[in-house]
Amino acid sequence: MLEISAESFEELVADGLDSLHPEMMAELDNVIFLVEDAPEDGSDTLGVYEGFSVAERGVYGYGEEPDRIILFRMNLLEHCADLDELMAEIRITLVHEIAHFYGITEERIHELGWG
Repeated sequence: MLEISAESFEELVADGLDSLHPEMMAELDNVIFLVEDAPEDGSDTLGVYEGFSVAERGVYGYGEEPDRIILFRMNLLEHCADLDELMAEIRITLVHEIAHFYGITEERIHELGWG
């Protein structure tokens, strides 16, 4: 398994976000990005989107809790053989979870090659 500090991992996530197309990021509203060590359920998932997709949202108002996109550091480190693969997988996971924000189904995300 790769070994990288939590701080360095978060920097890679920030770099991954910076690498995404501005149009993909422009419509994100009330979404925060987080890094956690592992999912509470112990699964091997690399990331998760928690919230309501654009298609499911009504009127968002003051005081709404933000949606969350969480990347799981330990799972990503276990999944990747080297730093280049990790950087690519972080980007893929970010795109995958952002796609859920836009209401794209898991099946369609995989069809597009982001699964």
